[in-house]
Amino acid sequence: MKIKIACAQIEIIAGNPQLNTQTALNAIAEAKRQSIDVLLLPELGIPGYLLGDLWEQPAFLQDCANFGEKIIAASQGICVVFGNIATDPAKVNEDGRIRKYNAAFTVQNGKVIQGPLPYPFIIKTSLPDYREFDDSRYFHSLVKLQPELKPYKTMEDLLQPLKIMVRGEEIRLGVMICEDGWTENYHFNVPKILQKNGAQILCNISCSPFTLNKNHKRDKVFSAQVRSCGIPLLYCNNIGIQNNGKNVFTYDGCSCIYDAKGHLVANSNRFEPDLLLCEFDTATGKVTSSSEPKAALSETEEIYAALYYGAKKFLAQMHIAKMTIGISGGIDSAVTAAFYINVLGPENVLLVNMPSRYNSQITKNLAQTMAKALGTNYTIMPIQNFVDQTIEQITTTPIYNYTQNSDFYLKLTSLAKENIQARDRGARIIAGLSSAWGGAFSCNSNKTELTVGYATFYGDIAGCLALIGDLWKHQVYALGRYLNEEVYKRPVIAEDVFKITPSAELSSAQTVGTGGDPLLYPYHDYLFKAFVEKWHKVSPEEILLWYKENTLEANLGCQPGLIEQLFATPAAFIDDLEHWWELFCGFAVAKRIQAPPILSITKRSYGYDHRESQLLPYFSQKYLALKKELLQ
Repeated sequence: MKIKIACAQIEIIAGNPQLNTQTALNAIAEAKRQSIDVLLLPELGIPGYLLGDLWEQPAFLQDCANFGEKIIAASQGICVVFGNIATDPAKVNEDGRIRKYNAAFTVQNGKVIQGPLPYPFIIKTSLPDYREFDDSRYFHSLVKLQPELKPYKTMEDLLQPLKIMVRGEEIRLGVMICEDGWTENYHFNVPKILQKNGAQILCNISCSPFTLNKNHKRDKVFSAQVRSCGIPLLYCNNIGIQNNGKNVFTYDGCSCIYDAKGHLVANSNRFEPDLLLCEFDTATGKVTSSSEPKAALSETEEIYAALYYGAKKFLAQMHIAKMTIGISGGIDSAVTAAFYINVLGPENVLLVNMPSRYNSQITKNLAQTMAKALGTNYTIMPIQNFVDQTIEQITTTPIYNYTQNSDFYLKLTSLAKENIQARDRGARIIAGLSSAWGGAFSCNSNKTELTVGYATFYGDIAGCLALIGDLWKHQVYALGRYLNEEVYKRPVIAEDVFKITPSAELSSAQTVGTGGDPLLYPYHDYLFKAFVEKWHKVSPEEILLWYKENTLEANLGCQPGLIEQLFATPAAFIDDLEHWWELFCGFAVAKRIQAPPILSITKRSYGYDHRESQLLPYFSQKYLALKKELLQ
């Protein structure tokens, strides 16, 4: 017999169970119209996933349970697998609050299909507590529950397929929840146990956020998993955005179907609602679909798709219809401006150039040229008079010391004067313009700058969202090219923007003509990426060891021969390494803590994804020994 099974790739709005339930009910109605036998809905599809401590509110939990009953009632004539929060009022979690489970309900004809557990649902086995996830703070896992249950003694007893009836034939579904399919780092191989216990097909319901290159890894993991089990797999993921306060995550969906040999049969479009359908032959175990696998995207295509979807959804969710952007003539502000204009329309964006005496005519012209090319709103508001006034006021106003009964005066360093310019632009002009124009204003900082705090408190690190805050500088350049070539199909970002030396233009020693940023982006991008994004975080110890072994460029992924070009001696290399490491672990942490939310797309973004404390920089004993050896 052939049965129809579908993945409903729907948008989930975190914290809005009423709307999510209606979306699910619409998907169920459509599935019935298409005579689908089994419909999969995403993990935690009723409440959403990233809710923070809203999980501690009993009234919210009860509403989610009530909305779940509506899904159960709608299952007449169809089997539906959906995710919801489940509770056991008779038990508590370790925090003393009501016991909560990340659960999957399998329902059919208005009734819940009962498995081996003393609950009308299955429970997530593997709770992720890495990156942005903090599941053990809120949920109780099946692994923790298992010792409480008798007469069941093993996880193999509890991980059983669920039996449903379709046109008189029993079908055994191996239902699992998201992380239970990522078997690499967990003690229990849930898919394999379900297969050994008689599952005919694996059904993974997920709420898995987009990460750059993650789909490629998922494909490898799931393909190997299916080959090992020898039965097909359906993966149902949601779309939408969710956040944890400091990070905004996009959900791309990419629901997919694998045959028993591990081949990708079909998958859904990214960031689009879909009903991904297949036919499952219960006699042969084969799955077929009228859809075909979608072509893979390049890295820049993936970045653009995720940022566009995430920015559009975030602005709509926050009811932000207008954006004010400081535009300097450099690549970061150019990409940010072009992006927001693409999202909001040129009529809803206000660009402002704020020159001081250090801004070159080149960058001022580039800013205005771009505004014209984009057909948007543009103004020029010079800051020099106000900066001079601030400097004069700070340095000439007496400060009275009541201990010594005398006046004294403050002096400003060159760095302090640079920061006054940045704050005048951000805290005074951009914030004030945004209030008058309406909407919000942007943060144009990239990930390289955030890594070492190359930004000013309450100046260029302010804003409602760090759109490019998870992009390294070379990725910003690549995105700029993509915007010109593929989005606008004309050079809205002038070629000179790509060619000029990046510079903050805040002093006579730091202009486009005399000296650019202190960051050597072709090297520092990759050095900083190793500090942040490698699963086993890299420290100066590994960097110095690779430098000694002459394998640094290969390990970082930067251009071969670059290190020798940039650093004439080991002492110069070590000085550079320690300078940036001390900033990365030092004052930059305070800046990142106060930075705006980041639209997160990499496998480790600043915020609640990359968790950090304000500590002193640490150099390991092996690093100190290597340093001594190299300097001798």
